[in-house]
Amino acid sequence: MKKIIINIGRQFGSGGKSVANALGERLGITVYDQELISRAAEKSGISPELFSHSDEKKRSFNLSSIFDGMLNDGELFRIQSETIKDIASSGSAIFVGRASNYVLRDMDCLDVFIHAPQEVRVKRVMERQGISADEAASLMEKKDTSRAEYYNFFTFGHWGKASDYDLCIDSSILGVEGTADFIIDFCRRTGMVE
Repeated sequence: MKKIIINIGRQFGSGGKSVANALGERLGITVYDQELISRAAEKSGISPELFSHSDEKKRSFNLSSIFDGMLNDGELFRIQSETIKDIASSGSAIFVGRASNYVLRDMDCLDVFIHAPQEVRVKRVMERQGISADEAASLMEKKDTSRAEYYNFFTFGHWGKASDYDLCIDSSILGVEGTADFIIDFCRRTGMVE
């Protein structure tokens, strides 16, 4: 079977992780999100909590001040990037976030960015988190700002900018399942999926 690598970037509340899971089910491919943290931690011998704490965040402080110069954000990013590359080199995979489109820029991949209108994302986050519209909007802004800072810092790119991806799609138009189907059809047209 031909190797398929799909990298999913996403706005918070856009349903990007759900789309990735639907793709994984349809294509029979493992989806890597939080699993990357566990693998990177296992590979490095570093506490999973440390990776989780810095997950898709560029912090204003440096871990080296806590760990006497042993470790910093750049080192954590390097370890996680090596984990992504190792997984991608060994077979098909779908990666959610973690600047995987940048990390795997030298490989044959499909890079997708999932977005949705503010009101759709607010509603989804309210339902998922059980919070008010104002709380959902605030959380979305915080998460998207954090993701953008992380991506832009480590890649020198622009998170969510169409030119950094092969396909940008509004998940509210076709829904989660329809968006997954559309991405698979796109993969077929490019020859990535037979």
